Amino acid sequence: MSTIYEIPCVKGFIRMCNDGWLQGWHERNGGNLTYRMTGEDVAACRPYFDAEPREWVNMGVQADNLAGEYFITTGSGKFFRNVEPDPIHSIGIVEINDKGDSGRIVWGLADGARPTSEFPSHFMNHSVRKAATNGANRVIYHCHATNVIALTYILPLTDRDFSRALWQSATECPVVFPEGVGVCPWMVPGGADIAMATSEKMKTYQAAIWAQHGLFASGPDFDITFGLAHTIEKSAEIYVKVLSMGGGLIRQTITDDDLRAIAHDFGVTLNENFLD
Repeated sequence: MSTIYEIPCVKGFIRMCNDGWLQGWHERNGGNLTYRMTGEDVAACRPYFDAEPREWVNMGVQADNLAGEYFITTGSGKFFRNVEPDPIHSIGIVEINDKGDSGRIVWGLADGARPTSEFPSHFMNHSVRKAATNGANRVIYHCHATNVIALTYILPLTDRDFSRALWQSATECPVVFPEGVGVCPWMVPGGADIAMATSEKMKTYQAAIWAQHGLFASGPDFDITFGLAHTIEKSAEIYVKVLSMGGGLIRQTITDDDLRAIAHDFGVTLNENFLD
């Protein structure tokens, strides 16, 4: 590899940032993305690390199962629209110490930039999702998905109501997220409360919705995580359009028995707590 940008994990990270920008989910400095690197990723990127690593910074959270890990992250206050043309100032690689409570930048985030302010929240959720998936989960993505946010103004803020609305709006939804989605009430972003509330939801779900704020999604790689967010937002868009066309009158929908039939044929286990 002639540059770090040609290494697959960095290239994929940059592409996902740009994909989210093109969807319109990242106004100004909205949203953030992190990726837990594999050993092979770290080995490939290590020749480009800083000659002198920067100082350790305590994150205010701790996770034993993430000690010694490395993450690619977007930067605090950075714009997704600038990741592709200017990655060195927009993203970086963070090393976690052997106690799992502090991190230091080893590449990128040039000229004093810092990891996303949501990094502690991402970190806690990486810990939860790593444990829940036996290490398979590597990506955490937060975006301001327009129609998902719109639905948080009209639907009851419960896991069941949102899961049913999304499942019944697009046929592939029960296959893509058969466990449903979690919902968190509005909270101040970037704080410990929203981090804790989200990590509780992510013990069960691949994705959580933040009321009046956006979507928090996870997955094993960039394609699956972006696809999950894209599927949820597309389903929310359909629901919003149906309501706007019919004045609240829905003549037909995917029934609960239809949802069970989809789950049966695709070999997934649907969350029966959300079905009648």
